[in-house]
Order: sequence, then C-alpha cells, then structure tokens
Amino acid sequence: MSQAILNTALKVRGMVLNQVNSIPEELFDIQPVPFNNTIRWNVGHIVAALDGFLSLGTTFNSNLPESYPSLFGMTSKPSDWTTTPPSKEELVRYLSQQLDALSKFPIHTLEDKPETPIQLGPMTFETVGELFNFAFVHETMHNGSINYILRAINHEQNK
Repeated sequence: MSQAILNTALKVRGMVLNQVNSIPEELFDIQPVPFNNTIRWNVGHIVAALDGFLSLGTTFNSNLPESYPSLFGMTSKPSDWTTTPPSKEELVRYLSQQLDALSKFPIHTLEDKPETPIQLGPMTFETVGELFNFAFVHETMHNGSINYILRAINHEQNK
C-alpha cells in the first residue's frame, strides 16, 4: 500500500507541474472575483504546504526561502504581500526539486507512527502515511483552485 501512496503522490505532483508550466506567468497575479488569492499564491502554497506537512512526521525539507511561510501560509493572501513574490521559474524549480525528493522518499517511513499523533486543526494523523496522503489530497484541492482561477480569468478576458 505504501508504494501505491507514493506513486499517487508522484502522479499528482507531475500533474501540478504540467498545469503550472502551461500557464503564462502574466496570468499568475490576476485575482478574479470572487477569489481571495491568485495562481501564484496557490502554487507557492502547494510548495510551502508540502514542506510544512512532511516536516511534522519526516525529515523531508526542500530548504525553501524563509519568506515562503509568510507569503504562502494558510492565512496569507497576495493583498497582504509587502515583498516581491517568487517568479514562476522559482516556484517551478521548487515543485521539481520536491518531485525529485519524493521519488527518493523512503516508503517504509509511511508506516511509522509518531510518538504522539499529529494534530492539524480538527484532523488527527496516526501514521506518517496518513499525513503524507493528506498532503497530496490538499495539493489536488489547490490544483483545482488553480484551474478555477484560470477559467475565471479566461472567461473575463473573452467577454
């Protein structure tokens, strides 16, 4: 089962990379009504969230810049940014680096149970695999948000 979870994660990240690569950067910062964020925010959030989730139960670390949690954390939004966000190229580089690291992920650790269950809001994860699996459910949700934002942008531009 652990290999299946890892294979799914690799496929999800591959889909995200393909989607992000296909979007022109000039669309990354358009925030259509009624969205509270942008394509750039969602991509950065995917990158930062994976590191955040997996750092809770594993040694996974992409050595992201210190600014990523404040730019792309759960309660952040582009309208609050006071620094220049990373370029599409930088975000794609981190997505790709994480994909490489995931392809070498020690699958036996997915069965590991932390000393105490990992609590994220109302959710409790008993194993590293549960947390790992949730990280990619979360990634898929944000990839869906990217698709919806892109559709809204295209709809507005084609009026």
